[in-house]
Amino acid sequence: MIRKHITMCSGMLALLLTARLFIFSTHADFDTFLNISLEPQKSINTVEPYFNTLSFADENLPLGDQRIKSRMNASLRAHSYQKLQTSKLHNQAEKWFPIIEPILKKYGVPADFKYMPLVESGLKSGTSAKGASGYWQFMPETARDFGLRVNSEMDERHNMQRSTVAAAKYLKSLYKEFGSWTLAAAAYNIGEGGLRKQISRQNQGNYFKMRLNRETASYVYKLISMKEIIENPTRHGYTGRASRILAKNVIYKEENFPFETQNSYSAPQIFKN
Repeated sequence: MIRKHITMCSGMLALLLTARLFIFSTHADFDTFLNISLEPQKSINTVEPYFNTLSFADENLPLGDQRIKSRMNASLRAHSYQKLQTSKLHNQAEKWFPIIEPILKKYGVPADFKYMPLVESGLKSGTSAKGASGYWQFMPETARDFGLRVNSEMDERHNMQRSTVAAAKYLKSLYKEFGSWTLAAAAYNIGEGGLRKQISRQNQGNYFKMRLNRETASYVYKLISMKEIIENPTRHGYTGRASRILAKNVIYKEENFPFETQNSYSAPQIFKN
């Protein structure tokens, strides 16, 4: 009887050990199964075709990085009609782009930089608390370095033609130093010394993959967003005359839009009326 009891206990112990070994041996396979079963859900939320259309100065938005996509989405939402509730940006672009575009072309600067003064000043000739002024928001010293007269009698930062020439020269010099138009744009915002320091510190030369201060980190995203709402206004809620002023005649497939909206941080709004 005792021998039979021992035999039964041994059998149960062996069964428990076998079950435990089975659980540990199949844990990785179970995780793999979960990943496979969740993969279709991930792909449903991915709208890469739309992000393929986003670029600045022929430098495409890098794909496959959720952080980059979230920042881009947040910036696009911040520039939508729902947020801005105005079409003044489109009206300003219509007024000033014919002056800006030929100057940029003359100096070999990509046409997309015409959106920079929209981001900097809303194409209004004001002065910031830090002393940056004019359509391109030049600091006095930088303005003088690139040929503008800034003194008690005259401030050419408020002259659209002359300030655009100075901006084109400055941007061309930044591109010559950094070899990238997105980095040139970032340097325009943070200063060439500041950007040079961050590139060296991070050993990274891709703007989108760098860790920068909040304003500079969002700067190129703002430029891309500004380009989007001017060229493709109806996508972002603009109607009426604003949807026709400078819009491109491009047909988009339904499945490429709207863009992904979840898991995004709130981007700072750059234009107030």
